[in-house]
Amino acid sequence: MAEAHQAVGFRPSLTSDAGEVELGAPVLQEIYLSGLRSWKRHLSRFWNDFLTGVFPASPLSWLFLFSAIQLACFLQLDPSLGLMEKIKESLPDWGGQHHRLRGVLAAALFASCLWGALIFTLHVALRLLLSYHGWLLEPHGGMSSPTKTWLALVRIFSGRHPMLFSYQRSLPRQPVPSVQDTVRKYLESVRPVLSDEDFDWTAGLAQEFVKLQASLLQWYLQLKSWWASNYVSDWWEEFVYLRSRNSLMVNSNYYMMDFLYVTPTPVQAARAGNAVHALLLYRHRLDRQEILPTLLMGMRPLCSAQYEKIFNTTRIPGVHRDHIRHLRDSRHVAVFHRGRFFRVGTHSQNRLLSPRALEQQFQRILDDPSPACPHEEHLAALTAAPRDTWAQVRRSLKTQAQGALEAVEGAAFFVSLDSEPAGLTREDPAASLDAYAHALLAGRGHDRWFDKSFSLIVFSNGKLGLSVEHSWADCPISGHMWEFTLATECFQLGYSADGHCKGHPDPSLPQPQRLHWDLPDKIHLSISLALRAAKTLSGNIDCHVFPFSHFGKSFIKRCHLSSDSFIQTALQLAHFRDRGQFCLTYESTMTRLFLEGRTETVRSCTREACNFVRAMEDKEKTDAQCLALFRLAVDKHQALLKAAMSGQGVDRHLFALYIVSQFLHLQSPFLDQVHSEQWQLATSQIPVQQIHLFDVHNYPDYVSSGGGFGPADDHGYGVSYMFMGDDVITFHISSKKSSTRTDSHRLGQRIQDALLDVATLFPEGQHLKRRGLGEEDSG
Repeated sequence: MAEAHQAVGFRPSLTSDAGEVELGAPVLQEIYLSGLRSWKRHLSRFWNDFLTGVFPASPLSWLFLFSAIQLACFLQLDPSLGLMEKIKESLPDWGGQHHRLRGVLAAALFASCLWGALIFTLHVALRLLLSYHGWLLEPHGGMSSPTKTWLALVRIFSGRHPMLFSYQRSLPRQPVPSVQDTVRKYLESVRPVLSDEDFDWTAGLAQEFVKLQASLLQWYLQLKSWWASNYVSDWWEEFVYLRSRNSLMVNSNYYMMDFLYVTPTPVQAARAGNAVHALLLYRHRLDRQEILPTLLMGMRPLCSAQYEKIFNTTRIPGVHRDHIRHLRDSRHVAVFHRGRFFRVGTHSQNRLLSPRALEQQFQRILDDPSPACPHEEHLAALTAAPRDTWAQVRRSLKTQAQGALEAVEGAAFFVSLDSEPAGLTREDPAASLDAYAHALLAGRGHDRWFDKSFSLIVFSNGKLGLSVEHSWADCPISGHMWEFTLATECFQLGYSADGHCKGHPDPSLPQPQRLHWDLPDKIHLSISLALRAAKTLSGNIDCHVFPFSHFGKSFIKRCHLSSDSFIQTALQLAHFRDRGQFCLTYESTMTRLFLEGRTETVRSCTREACNFVRAMEDKEKTDAQCLALFRLAVDKHQALLKAAMSGQGVDRHLFALYIVSQFLHLQSPFLDQVHSEQWQLATSQIPVQQIHLFDVHNYPDYVSSGGGFGPADDHGYGVSYMFMGDDVITFHISSKKSSTRTDSHRLGQRIQDALLDVATLFPEGQHLKRRGLGEEDSG
């Protein structure tokens, strides 16, 4: 989501003085360290790897195999073909009375070796099967014989009852595309937005790069892909996120909304109690690996590595580079209310507090009349400051207020109890939704701890929201957690008739601990400056949210088209009408088909999409001609999306080549040109991943309304969308007020018009009013 902004902004961090020092290390050393980090992660997960590493076998299967061997020996059969006898001979001789014990040990060792060989064979077979991506290329609604055979084999080798990390050892590594293919696809993607002269110049740079430098850089990437778990993901986290010196607010965070039309309870403390309890239930299931791995088509597993850092995680600022601090456990949450910080324990006698007990603790905070200490109220604005500034101030803060800082950074997550209401109102639905989005994305600049992996925001009227820091994982991970939270707190935990959490309070619980900050005088000015900058940045963001209810996913399915490709092509039409020109478009898609995969970019502004847009703006073109071009544009987008998901995208490969060139101090005008591009339209779809948790047919209002992120460019837009049930699409648009070229509300209207115009091209959409043929154009 917010990654497009970071992808554009990572380059300056490579050219800083400190960056040059670190990047001056030999590239082979950096590749070695990448692999070392991968192996360290595997070792730190040793116990989980043991439990899940034998999957699809199980520890009981070893016992069965050992028992079978013992039975064979009892029947005077030798299934080992003499190997057990050789093993027995190599064991120490403990005397005649221990002869039977040596036989049992030899059988156990042989059973273990055979069991390990079988598991290894299963892993290799499953990894080879999961390397097949032909299923992605199947036509909509059809399936070839090879794919059917593949599905049957995957079902056989996948085992039963997988845990969250069961498939990790069987996932293939992300392939390194060929340089020639990547450059060809890149040139194809920029052709619609460049003049003939600029394109010829870019093509010349590309040709020179392929001829002179590409093979050397590619060799290092191939080496890294063999040695490390993923050839690009660790560098993506390092250079795009952790080395960025920009403010996290707006630039590296995104938000997720509550139910759009309903609020289960208006009692703020009760909503917080149920939500916090639900989140901690999710963490409990995560620790026990009871969360099922995500399976595409119910069969193809996705990488689960990003789930590890959802909770107990903080991004710690550094002068030149941040780092992610993750704790194995945390038994408290940090709470902010009216400028004060509190530590609220989440467990009592090693048991998770009930929702009613948590509500009681939050209500105690709300009822606490004590004022904030000087400068404490605005302290969190430092987390919205540029990272090097915050890193320097944090050093002083750590020596003066170490206990309070540790309580916040070591919390399971951050909770903000806001003093204002939020959400959709009948009086002014448009403005209220816009304000809701803005409050989640930026707040007031000083009421969110932006370093935390996520902050739960509970408004005074019981509305919820989430603000998520982007470096540790991507949106589908936090989205999965958020879906579970909303479904659990509303449908499973529920509320009493008076709006409170079910159950009884616990008067024996101690009061929430007020955190005290001994703030040295020298950081008072830093807080004031950070607050001023945060308010300026927050005030410059123009958010617009609207539900589009004329049609939704069900209509697009009836047209036999991909829902995402339909929206992406319509966005090209809307943006062209808004700006009068085409631009590079960033759509994020996942590469979690591969081990430790994160995201890839789909460049949605294609030649086919541009042809469709021009036809729509040409009054001489018939609906049939426009529809034919629209279908071509949708097919092209689908091809690009599938290529990106299968590791054959453009941008991550070019990014990794650029990083290697920097390590080698090798100047490449082509790669410099690629990474100086601006994404004036950054887009993302938020998927609903656990539809079984929601009854969208009987209760269509009880579905999250999605979320959004800031624009990637000062003169660009950020657009996210979510299909709410079958008949509603929620759009979230952001831009900067300082730009004279953008207006979020204007683009919102363009999107609605474009969707209606596209829909009326289809026989199924003839009942919809087409703006192009409406009253506005009839005169």
